[in-house]
Amino acid sequence: MTVRRAVAAALIAGLAAAATPSFAQSTVKVGLLVPMTGPFTSTGKQLVAGARLYMHLNGDTVAGKKIELLIKDDTGNAETTKRLAQEMVVNDKVAFLTGFGLTPGALATAPVATESKTPQIVMMAATSVITEKSPYIVRVSFSSPQTTVPLATWAAENGIKRVVTVVSDYGPGIDVETAFKQRFEAAGGKVLESLRVPLSSNDFAPSLQRVAEAKPDALLAFVPAGVGPAFVRQYVERGLDKSGIKFIAEGSVTEDNVVNEMGDAALGVITSHHYSTAHNSPENKAFVTEFKKMTSGLRPNLMAVQAYDGMHLIYEALKKTNGGTDGDALVAAMKGISFVSPRGPITIDPQTRETIQNIYIRKVERQNGELYNVEFATIPNFKDPSKAK
Repeated sequence: MTVRRAVAAALIAGLAAAATPSFAQSTVKVGLLVPMTGPFTSTGKQLVAGARLYMHLNGDTVAGKKIELLIKDDTGNAETTKRLAQEMVVNDKVAFLTGFGLTPGALATAPVATESKTPQIVMMAATSVITEKSPYIVRVSFSSPQTTVPLATWAAENGIKRVVTVVSDYGPGIDVETAFKQRFEAAGGKVLESLRVPLSSNDFAPSLQRVAEAKPDALLAFVPAGVGPAFVRQYVERGLDKSGIKFIAEGSVTEDNVVNEMGDAALGVITSHHYSTAHNSPENKAFVTEFKKMTSGLRPNLMAVQAYDGMHLIYEALKKTNGGTDGDALVAAMKGISFVSPRGPITIDPQTRETIQNIYIRKVERQNGELYNVEFATIPNFKDPSKAK
């Protein structure tokens, strides 16, 4: 047997052993895999802060078991995510794998979750196919089609007839491009061009120049959270802010923790998403207040609230299993769970293991000297349309 095969065999054996739960353990370990260094550091910081806030407010004991949060930096690299997930399952004996700031890491980890029967709670990655890759994946964030289809409907109903789309060229971007085009054209609109920019590049100037030349009614944009300020800066440099072309976007472009960096150019941008720091509810006001206390004034974004809700889901599942950590039992316990989140009411769809939630149409406005995504329309209890039966 070669060394490589020996290592692979040992790993499979370890994963299989990890699939056998230990009910005698007094500690339940939760493995949180997030990018804490590299280009997606802000994603990791928001996810960690949201998870820690939930534990701070709700304690570290549930169903008689102490919860231990193990945080690992995957740097946003999928191979690293998978390797760390394997180590957490085999060596640390985690009962849950969670985090997953990026789609490639979530997809790479799916076989690990399946082999070891470990629930994989996706707190961020948004490509639609993720939950189909393992029966142990439960997503507490959103799918890109879920947040995009309502925006396409709104655009078609509000006088926008011709659109050019510009998206980052990876899973979520392609999902946004496809979902928007299908819904918008079904409603009578026309997508003139679908432009993709490499994920590794923040040079949007060539695509924005083509938008200027096409003269559509609106530009539909999607870039990963945190990249929005660069996109908007180049949008202004190309003079598109004064062109009369409307700016609409999937909500990641004007993410709550970066929208202030965009300045007046972001005012009036219409987006759709499932959470805004400005969401007007008692639950969210309390969440934002406590989050800022814990982070010395940092504004929470969707990642923070998704991590917060992900920990709530873990706690509620453990209550249902009386602290048992059998993977099948935990996933079964999660299906159909409903609660009121800082984002609004949510339910884990028992058929798809996706989150059913409100989607909000928002406009960037200035309030008390700061920019916010202010909600003005709600699509309630919206299921992931990519999995509609």
